Amino acid sequence: MKKGKRNLLLFSSLFMVALVLSGCSSTSKVDANSTGFWDHYIVWNFIRAIQGLSKILGGSFGWGIVIFTIIVRIVILPLMIYQMKSMRKTMELQPKLKEIQNKYPGKDMESRQQMAMEQQKLYSEAGINPFASFLPILVQLPILFALYQAIFRSETLKAGSFLWMELGSKDPYYVLPILAALFTWMTSKLSTMSQPEQNVMTTTMTWMMPVIIFITALNVPAALSLYWVVTNAFSVGQTLLINNPFKIIAERQEKQKAEKARKRKIEKAKRKAFKSKRK
Repeated sequence: MKKGKRNLLLFSSLFMVALVLSGCSSTSKVDANSTGFWDHYIVWNFIRAIQGLSKILGGSFGWGIVIFTIIVRIVILPLMIYQMKSMRKTMELQPKLKEIQNKYPGKDMESRQQMAMEQQKLYSEAGINPFASFLPILVQLPILFALYQAIFRSETLKAGSFLWMELGSKDPYYVLPILAALFTWMTSKLSTMSQPEQNVMTTTMTWMMPVIIFITALNVPAALSLYWVVTNAFSVGQTLLINNPFKIIAERQEKQKAEKARKRKIEKAKRKAFKSKRK
């Protein structure tokens, strides 16, 4: 079970990266004359929305991208809250899951079946679907990918300028790639800090994703780098607000202290009772 979840996490992460990077191969522009459900009804309407926001914001396509990205993140926020809560409940079960894995090492079919049954029982008692946290990822992928393509495949959006850069060209000072990588790392780090235990896979992805984002952002138009900066900065704030690791760690430490105090109280009562019997 543990190995399967690790493989699923790896697959999901690599799949998301592949989707993002595959956008670079879709170079055909999208406009009002584009055909096909995806290009005409999804990507083109995303482009129109960004252009509409840009007009409201003084004709700046850069600010249009920023505001539209924030709106999209707000729209999918309920899904992210659901995902974070589900992941937090699962993290709290890790000590008990580890006990089950130690009890049933999975060296034979019977042991693996017993482990799966015990884990399923534990999830059921806690009211957790172990795979529910992946649902928001599957739902938001088309939205995020459409936004990505709306920026990458629109000649109009890439023709604008924002601050010191041309949206259709690379950031000449590498500020956006650095910020995109930094916010990606911060999001991953904050998400993993609250985990009771961290494995090699978690640590690897915490450092691998920022590197991938940085290298990719160096080679794409600044409009895309701007999108990454905004969405990952939003994720940092979202994590601190909804799933603050510092608060979770403090709460866990308080629970551990309370549990230790309870055990000491029980032991003290047992010793007192034992001494009373001897008298």
